[in-house]
Amino acid sequence: MIGHSKLEKPNWGGITAVVFAFAMCAAVAQAQQTVPRIGYLRFIEFPVLDKAFRNGLRELGYIEGQNIHIEYRFAGGSTKRLGELAAELVKLKVDVIVAGSTQTIDAARQATKTIPIVFPVTFDPVESGFVESLARPGGNLTGLSTVNPDAAAKRVELIKEVIPQLSRLAVLRNPTNSGSRFPLKETQTGAQQLGIRLQILEARRQEDIESAFRLAVRERAGAVIVIVDALFNSQQKRIADLGIEHRLPEMFDTHEYVEAGGLISYGANLADLFRRAATYVDKILKGAKPADLPVEQPTKFELVINLKTAKQIGLTIPPNVLARADRVIK
Repeated sequence: MIGHSKLEKPNWGGITAVVFAFAMCAAVAQAQQTVPRIGYLRFIEFPVLDKAFRNGLRELGYIEGQNIHIEYRFAGGSTKRLGELAAELVKLKVDVIVAGSTQTIDAARQATKTIPIVFPVTFDPVESGFVESLARPGGNLTGLSTVNPDAAAKRVELIKEVIPQLSRLAVLRNPTNSGSRFPLKETQTGAQQLGIRLQILEARRQEDIESAFRLAVRERAGAVIVIVDALFNSQQKRIADLGIEHRLPEMFDTHEYVEAGGLISYGANLADLFRRAATYVDKILKGAKPADLPVEQPTKFELVINLKTAKQIGLTIPPNVLARADRVIK
């Protein structure tokens, strides 16, 4: 007689566990998809500013790896690579791109006309064609600007106060940074008003910086004004050291150079601008359109002086200039 095997009872506990596991995986996948992604595009890595941006996000409740994801892309000073990385971020369909310099803004806006782009800093976004106006940007770009026609001329005035006999002034700029032409123009105007002859130095690569300083010395420049740039930001210590080595007083846009050993700076706080850029990202992630978010300008300009450097190059800072300093490094 052929026996009949008993039907096995379903293992409901095992099935439930499998279903639960699938449900959890689906929930995790969905959560990952809903976490906003920021494309962080930089010409050259600059840890101080990069950290300031992350701190700004943290102040607004965004924790990297939990409720926000950041796709970091650094071009290592290569304009070609910058364009490739911008296109890469667009393919990733990030929610917003943070572009940290004029070259980076150019690359990002060429890569997309739809993804919102936030710039933590730029010289003159209207003249550069990035926005229609500061009050109403009008496109997919917005952010913060250091535009202030008086600031560049004020730097010339300050360095003249420090060196009353100054008759020849060198200006170091990166010609690949199209935005640098605006402070250069204002610097030229300020120098002309004070009867100072201007010598324009250009550096496109790191190795160009030393040759630019040698040229300034050969042409008997009495001081150097450095127009802020992503390339120069990565070489702050070297630029400061060159000034000391050649006993050449240096004037900068931002205090980070003075902290690295430069002589004097007058301008906005870049780290603060990068921190404030996080508020734009926050507003955009919550539904605001870049076209409707006004471009902000710095409200405070700082004068910082390094007395240790002044002593090293044999320069005495006049008391009336020291009295106006927001911070003095001794």
